[in-house]
Amino acid sequence: MAEKILVVDDEKEIADLLEVYLKNDGYTVYKFYNGADALHCIEETELDLAVLDIMLPDIDGLKLCQKIRENFYYPVIMLTAKITDGDKITGLTVGADDYITKPFNPLEVVARIKTQLRRYTRYNKLAPKKETEMQEYDIRGLLINKDTHKCLLFGKELQLTPIEFSILWYLCERQGSVVPSEELFEAVWGEKYFHNNNTVMAHIGRLREKMQENARHPKFIKTVWGVGYTIEK
Repeated sequence: MAEKILVVDDEKEIADLLEVYLKNDGYTVYKFYNGADALHCIEETELDLAVLDIMLPDIDGLKLCQKIRENFYYPVIMLTAKITDGDKITGLTVGADDYITKPFNPLEVVARIKTQLRRYTRYNKLAPKKETEMQEYDIRGLLINKDTHKCLLFGKELQLTPIEFSILWYLCERQGSVVPSEELFEAVWGEKYFHNNNTVMAHIGRLREKMQENARHPKFIKTVWGVGYTIEK
């Protein structure tokens, strides 16, 4: 069955172009030029990924992303005319998984979409289960279940993005061991790690915020400086 992609951009030419490229690759596309129509689609349609322009005439893309994260875990890619560290942090805060800066090559967008869908399939609810594979960890009040894709901290559910869930799951699987940043990045993102890549650190920071962790004295995700991260037994 064709995966369903939401495309929202008030620049008609961009939305139409992405629709053509995505349909040529076999995807089902739900295209809108404003946030209100897109929001209705989000609430009524079972989607697999969303591509959202940040600047929209009514409901901006960040607010749409926030609405998606209230109920859904599928990947969200943001489109923006310019990108700063502040923009990325804001996007991570509301649950974006990737950013693409305009102008862009539509083939790059399609490639990024395929990468995000592959990650989502590999690490989340669509991933095939092994009979001997653990599906749940309970670590001092942190309960994470791969089968239901839910994470509870002292009984309260954490609203995690697919990437955040994958990071936490990977660390829980290796509880008691230090996971190097390079290994964590390559395992979760499925790409080669390059020096000075702050992606893992930014996502760990956001995870700690959601877990209300003190970054200097965390109870769960601890930093081993110069090496990586660990969840102690």
